[in-house]
Amino acid sequence: MESSLFSPITFGKVTLKNRIAMSPMCMYSSHTEDGKVAPFHLAHYESRAAGQAGLIMIEATSVLPEGRISPQDLGIWSDEHIEGLQEINEGIHRHGARSAIQLGHAGRKAILDQDIFAPSPIPFKEDMKTPTEMTNQDIKRTIEAFKEAARRSKEAHFDIIELHGAHGYLISQFLSPLTNKRSDEYGGDRSGRFRFLEEVIEEVKTAWDGPIFVRISANEHDENGNQMEDFLYYAERMKALGIHLIDCSSGGVVPVRPEVYPGYQLQYAEQIRNQASIATGAVGMITSGLQAEEVIRNKRADLVFVARAMLRNPYWPKAAADELGVELEGPVQYKRGWM
Repeated sequence: MESSLFSPITFGKVTLKNRIAMSPMCMYSSHTEDGKVAPFHLAHYESRAAGQAGLIMIEATSVLPEGRISPQDLGIWSDEHIEGLQEINEGIHRHGARSAIQLGHAGRKAILDQDIFAPSPIPFKEDMKTPTEMTNQDIKRTIEAFKEAARRSKEAHFDIIELHGAHGYLISQFLSPLTNKRSDEYGGDRSGRFRFLEEVIEEVKTAWDGPIFVRISANEHDENGNQMEDFLYYAERMKALGIHLIDCSSGGVVPVRPEVYPGYQLQYAEQIRNQASIATGAVGMITSGLQAEEVIRNKRADLVFVARAMLRNPYWPKAAADELGVELEGPVQYKRGWM
């Protein structure tokens, strides 16, 4: 059987050798709390590239110090961060994988010993800080920070940028009526709530000429939040702005824990792909090669983002290839154990 999972795909000028992407996952390992790359990051990401994933997407990397989810998050708010990120990319690229960086800002979900900012002064939970409502000046500064982060991403030799608009972080907070109660041009109806992401995309494109993905939470698990018709509207707007792929996750906007089961988020990637005619990424309890092959072969998504399974096994793509009967070329150093 010819595998769809192990077929190449091209976004702009970037071709991935297969449809397997390592999903971005926070590692909380910048222990000096300056956002800089540590030895752990170099080993962690290169090992997954050696495992033959087509795309390695590094963890949420903050565009501003106050945008970190935790003090130990990676950052890209300074030119001092570029060198370490270049080292990560050297390790990824030497194995034929492509690299992506997820640019983010935690907004009200930042757990930091400093002021935090959000579209509206609503805490995520009662025992968390109440954020300061962003002024228009704060918004412009943050949009500029995304642009500068894109410039640094290019200098660090990333192939793809993903904007983190999911899981209740800042972009997601602007998109959702549950967290955006503004009455200015950045709030109100869904067009107003989309404005922040729209301006981020437009500014990023002035500093970045490669593919751009956006991760969204396509189910907010609240009847008063965005519904699928809203996400289809956002998807069409993003497509018009030149976004190459929408990475479809869910949850995190409000403190509700959804029921989790194999492929529980696939329906969102499938609906947006087929109804908005834009490439999508599927994520969420994808654990086997057969399951991933079904997703791609049945055109439910264009990429599969593998998270926990790839933490357990850096060579998950090899295991998937063996399951599907695909001969997968690996590092020459491991040839004796690869066949």
